[in-house]
Amino acid sequence: MKLFFPLLIITTLLCLFSCKKDNLLDDSSAILQFSTDTVKFDTVFTKIGTTTHYFTAKNPYKKDLLVSSIYLATGNNSFFRMNVDGESGIIFSDVIIPAQDSIFIFVEANIDPTNQGNPMVIQDSIVFMTNGNTQDIDLVAWGQDVHLIDGEIVQTQIWENDKPYLIYNSMLIDTLHTLTIKQGCRLHFHHNSSMYVKGTLKIEGDVTEPVFFQGDRLESFYDDNPGQWGYIHILPGSFDNNINYAVIKNAIIGIQVDTFVTESAPTLIISNSIIENMNAAALFAQGSSVVASNCVFANCGQYAVALTIGGNYEFSHCTVANYWNHSKRSTPSLLLNNYYKDVYGVIQVRSLNATFANSIVYGNEDLELGLSMYEGTEYDFTYKFDHCLLKVNDGFDISNTNQYVNIVKNGLPNFVSTSSPFDYQLDTLSGAKDKGSIEWANYFPLDLKQESRLLDIAPDLGAFERIE
Repeated sequence: MKLFFPLLIITTLLCLFSCKKDNLLDDSSAILQFSTDTVKFDTVFTKIGTTTHYFTAKNPYKKDLLVSSIYLATGNNSFFRMNVDGESGIIFSDVIIPAQDSIFIFVEANIDPTNQGNPMVIQDSIVFMTNGNTQDIDLVAWGQDVHLIDGEIVQTQIWENDKPYLIYNSMLIDTLHTLTIKQGCRLHFHHNSSMYVKGTLKIEGDVTEPVFFQGDRLESFYDDNPGQWGYIHILPGSFDNNINYAVIKNAIIGIQVDTFVTESAPTLIISNSIIENMNAAALFAQGSSVVASNCVFANCGQYAVALTIGGNYEFSHCTVANYWNHSKRSTPSLLLNNYYKDVYGVIQVRSLNATFANSIVYGNEDLELGLSMYEGTEYDFTYKFDHCLLKVNDGFDISNTNQYVNIVKNGLPNFVSTSSPFDYQLDTLSGAKDKGSIEWANYFPLDLKQESRLLDIAPDLGAFERIE
């Protein structure tokens, strides 16, 4: 009789354990159902503190489900904390979710957004291991105090320089509305995010406070790392766009400008701006109308400037330079093109009119000027290089004075630096010094740094005047 009671307890416990184990679903295809795939913390804190969100993990099956582990991917280094069904921790093991039941996971973000040393976007994930299957829930928080633009359609407004703007999941400037961005503003784009312009974009930077467009990774490693975000895309129907003193860098494309809708005014006027370090192109225009002055278009995996499918273009005192070193480049810095093949395979020709004056087209390839004209369409392919320094191969014909006027063929521009950090100002021995036309310089008497072009023998070519 003395042994009966302990044996009864042991037998009962073994039965309970065995019954529980027998009720566990061991199917290798079993996965959890979540109430969300991403937990975002978009609350702006004014001091160090936390905010709490939650989500559920559901077992949709008719048997209990054993989750072998739940953990924060970055472990002890995480900015996040979690609580699983009432218990706090970084990692949890052997969590049983009863049949057709759920557990609650609470998540906290502990961030001081006034700490400018934080990453702008803080990311982590909670990982779930179930019957050998891995699932995860993304965690996203804003590490700094920013204006968050999260997939928004923006109507007429003015952005002031009070704190950075973070574009997450892209944005659109609505039809017939204008976004004005004042001097000194900094726009940071999350990975694959872009700015789409259906209305009008006005950028009002100045020489001391340009407007910056770049990615949201601020570590020094990303200073000249291309492809961090998408592009500024000026869509068909957009008009009266004006960009002055902008620095646009490290995207896939700097600016894409699509078909213009009015002959009376350019789709885009861009001046005193630097667009550089793009996977594809700094400026990619398709049958559009662009006027550019005092601009640098530089360092792209394909073209620095591609003017395609015709259009009207005027570039004055611009530097088009391509010293791309992230991969092999086989395309010229500047491309002019007047045709495309439609979805039916039929060639469509559009007139192209392009003028480059007092400008530089150069790079580390033998031929940096590409002319892509459909055969027999010379009257739809009008271009002129007036007082320009061009890098072309020896057999490139520049004898037509209707197309080439006072060309410095293959002269050395002697930029200050053609490696990081890049600097496209002219060295004292530059072949672009004093080679410009005073007539064009009178329209643009000040260079990108607001130095006068009219104080020596003749203006220099490109966006910068050499001041000895």
